[in-house]
Amino acid sequence: MKILVLNSGSSSLKYQVIDTTTKEMLVKGNYERIGQDKAFLTHKVHGEKHKFEHPATNHEKAIQFVMDRLVSESYGIFKSLDELDAIGHRVVHGGEKFKDAVLVTDEVIQGIKDTEELAPLHNPAAILGIEACKKVIPNKPMVVVFDTAFHQTIEPDKYIYPIPYEYYEKYGIRKYGFHGTSHQYVANRVAEIMNKDIKDLKIVNCHLGQGASICAIQNGKSVETSMGLTPLGGIPMGTRSGDLDPSVVTYIMKKEKISAENMENILNKESGAFGISQVSIDFRDIEAEALAGGKQAKLALDAYHYAIAGFIAKYAVAMGGIDVLTFTAGVGEKSPYTRSEICNQLGVFGVEISGKLNLVKGEEAEISTEASKVKVYVIPTNEELMIAKETEKVLTK
Repeated sequence: MKILVLNSGSSSLKYQVIDTTTKEMLVKGNYERIGQDKAFLTHKVHGEKHKFEHPATNHEKAIQFVMDRLVSESYGIFKSLDELDAIGHRVVHGGEKFKDAVLVTDEVIQGIKDTEELAPLHNPAAILGIEACKKVIPNKPMVVVFDTAFHQTIEPDKYIYPIPYEYYEKYGIRKYGFHGTSHQYVANRVAEIMNKDIKDLKIVNCHLGQGASICAIQNGKSVETSMGLTPLGGIPMGTRSGDLDPSVVTYIMKKEKISAENMENILNKESGAFGISQVSIDFRDIEAEALAGGKQAKLALDAYHYAIAGFIAKYAVAMGGIDVLTFTAGVGEKSPYTRSEICNQLGVFGVEISGKLNLVKGEEAEISTEASKVKVYVIPTNEELMIAKETEKVLTK
């Protein structure tokens, strides 16, 4: 099947067309500044990148312009849109309502709207993309794939929060977890590389980018993960705080006399490694500053690496052991320093990596030594391929 994978933001639209038979990415692009002045599309096809400055006042007009590119003689891959089999939409939050990818219906759209309070920045944007596709290509089957779905196998004792139970019953406050498509893809891919049945492996995957989460995968299923009710929880990230003593939040709010909205902004956009280092929101800049002797940058990375190692250790306990440790996403794939600093703290589990093998960036590779009791791999993630495969699975059931 040829699947169009869409990731809709409030003012952006990222897309890829993937052939699920060959696992080949045929075209990719990103429409930016939708609804704003100087909207533009970056469209990559046949190894060449093209930029179009084209006004798009809403997602419908952006989708229409993208569809025109896909059938264009100069920039396209189809003679007509009849050759496109389906559309797979990435949706961040499915709450407890959605445990798997599902075919788009009016009831599903309403279900996504019902979880908007849990992902106010993401779910409304996904609805914009779905509604736009319904208007521009109305007869094309669509499937939604949820970031939270992979984690619906986590047991209640691991997802419930120690607060009055009525808040779970009334508002669904619990751990949900995110990056599910990435965790699922990496776990399946490393099992393939090792020529092992995934059901025989205890895997901890570290999805480390601007947003980051750790996931324990046993028997091919998520049994624990670091992000919580929202993508703010877990380890410290580029600008997100991760887990905190709850009193830190209320103490700052009282002292600074700030609103809940302002506090959320601080925790999401001014904290994490940037908050401590005050250098940059980019881990590459923070790492460079730390290696040059910057004390706050070094402190930020030390706290980051310690938190990750701590979650890995916790998840070894959750699974009764660990067979494989994987690193993925921007930092996980491209920072030998971060991988080394984390793995050096895991010697108690028999983790040992090769300095030479660990120099790899952005490529699939085993970086553990022969003596290591835990296999360690770098696996570039491919969330779009996972979404395409999940879309195909729903349509061929």
